Amino acid sequence: MPADSESNATFYHYRLLKKIVLPKPLIHSFMTLPFIWLAAEMIFISWTSIFFFLLAIPLVLWIHFVIARSVLIIINHSHRKRWRFTRKIPWIGYLPDQFVSYGTFRWVHIHAAWIGICIIAVIVPWSPVSFIISLILWHLWFLTPRFIILAGLRKQPKNGMIKFNEQDTSYYMP
Repeated sequence: MPADSESNATFYHYRLLKKIVLPKPLIHSFMTLPFIWLAAEMIFISWTSIFFFLLAIPLVLWIHFVIARSVLIIINHSHRKRWRFTRKIPWIGYLPDQFVSYGTFRWVHIHAAWIGICIIAVIVPWSPVSFIISLILWHLWFLTPRFIILAGLRKQPKNGMIKFNEQDTSYYMP
């Protein structure tokens, strides 16, 4: 029996090409930015900016989720088991839970960036200034760690796989 299970088993061999670690001071400074933005909005615009600032968080997350799911449905039909909503800082949002191809990850987040900005631009005439500023700031805040990873991988071969771990992001070649 053991010989039979060994011959039928599938083994994947991935070669690690690069690990990207976001330094703790960068993460801590990244975490203080929303408080600085909120204080600036309350001082320069109005104290009621806090309500728009808090309303913008779930709205931007929902926009990113809808765009990511739509792109994944268009390019890849087996995304449901691989992507999930995470609350780990700085990876808040809809991210891969398992190995995901670099192209898929890049495609999803580039579309989330541009379509998100377009959606925000469309609602500019009907929204208060503090709400638009909050939407833009949260949009950029949620996407910045992902684009740091994409910038770190720009010189790597494009047919690799990305895996998010607790302390780092690993890039493998199958």
